[in-house]
Amino acid sequence: MAIASLLIANRGEIAVRIIRAARLLGIRTVQAHSAADADSLAVRMADEAVLIGPPPAAKSYLDIEAVMKAARETGVDAVHPGYGFLAENADFADAVVSAGMIFVGPDASAIRLLGDKVAARKVAREAGVPTVPGSEGRIAGIEEARTLVEEIGFPVMIKAAAGGGGRGIRIVRDFDEFEKQFPQAASEAQAAFGDGGLYIEKVIENARHIEVQILGDGENVIHCFERECSLQRRRQKVWEEAPAFGLSPSVREALTASAVALARSVGYRGAGTVEYLYDADSGAFYFIEVNTRIQVEHPVTEMITGIDLVAEMIRIAGGEKLSIPQDAVRISGHAIECRINAEDPAQNFMPSPGQVTALVEPEGEGVRFDTMLYDGYWVPPFYDSLLGKMIVHGADRKDAIARMEVALKALTIDGIRTTVPLHLAIAANPDVAAGAIHTKYLEGWLADAPLSTSLSPAASQTENA
Repeated sequence: MAIASLLIANRGEIAVRIIRAARLLGIRTVQAHSAADADSLAVRMADEAVLIGPPPAAKSYLDIEAVMKAARETGVDAVHPGYGFLAENADFADAVVSAGMIFVGPDASAIRLLGDKVAARKVAREAGVPTVPGSEGRIAGIEEARTLVEEIGFPVMIKAAAGGGGRGIRIVRDFDEFEKQFPQAASEAQAAFGDGGLYIEKVIENARHIEVQILGDGENVIHCFERECSLQRRRQKVWEEAPAFGLSPSVREALTASAVALARSVGYRGAGTVEYLYDADSGAFYFIEVNTRIQVEHPVTEMITGIDLVAEMIRIAGGEKLSIPQDAVRISGHAIECRINAEDPAQNFMPSPGQVTALVEPEGEGVRFDTMLYDGYWVPPFYDSLLGKMIVHGADRKDAIARMEVALKALTIDGIRTTVPLHLAIAANPDVAAGAIHTKYLEGWLADAPLSTSLSPAASQTENA
């Protein structure tokens, strides 16, 4: 059935993004919000807003019953979970469908299957997708783990089977460290995810992180090419690009075909991302995981393909088939996204909540700023520090980097500190320009030349008022 009304079960910039897409489709929007977000941009933009709880996420955005109560009371047809919070919670997807509403995303069975990292590896192998050498399933205990490590060699990752978003991962390089870290990892996984299951993977040194955007309607699946997400800090993406640079046509074809094969094998519906490690020296790629939701970095794909991914996933949820055939999806130019966070890079990325006293957004061809900010907005201290994403599109990668530097310099966010200075430094980095990066590059670079030594408060555009 076509969706006429939609509850957004999220906050921040992604809530704003979903509202904009829904408007284009003529859909009435209802914004679920915590008490801390009562004056948010999403609340101001939505046709209706409903309070779901106090500021702590556990009592609002993560409270399934509170969100469902809001959905029932407002009479919406569908619920969009955004990313984070309940977006990959199969129980939430079940609750939405059981209430007679549409969950904008894959069905609960796909979320459960692909959300379990061990089960997802099995699905990938069965679909012919290369996986990192490691355990075939959950490790039964430390003895089995020790035997496996002796076989594949150090370094290895001990990973939580139910983990995600870079959490629940420990890297060990020798047996002494392994004996200590393995039981700690199990305890940590149980506490963090309610599941102490672990698996082990070989560490691919100096690997790049490349992911493929997929869209499926339950029968057909297409890819929208790939993104480069290798610039990371604490396993969290910082700067993303599309397409990935330096891939041969044969590698790109194999990479995207493998993602489509995996998604097709489970009858995937909605937007999703298949993540890989890429060894640039050998040209080999290895499956990491599937994210069964829209990604933070989806705009770079939209910029190079012209496809509105959020609108497309809403249409698919409403029963429509894919509106784009695979041969119509083409790469045009190069796009880059910088995540702008309320953190001070000169003070070890200390959080910087507070009031935005002035906001000036850059304008121009190929420039897009997805944000939740407005003049006078109070950035609350309760949630992730992401304020928005600066996205640019250029003729090629060199042009896109130059455009990003111009856009960042034109962005003013007064009253709080932000990570704009970090991104300006990245844009000026010759290694980044040369593509000589990997998933550990940024942390090593920051350790060797910390921004705290090169940035003074006066140098920041984000002066505390």
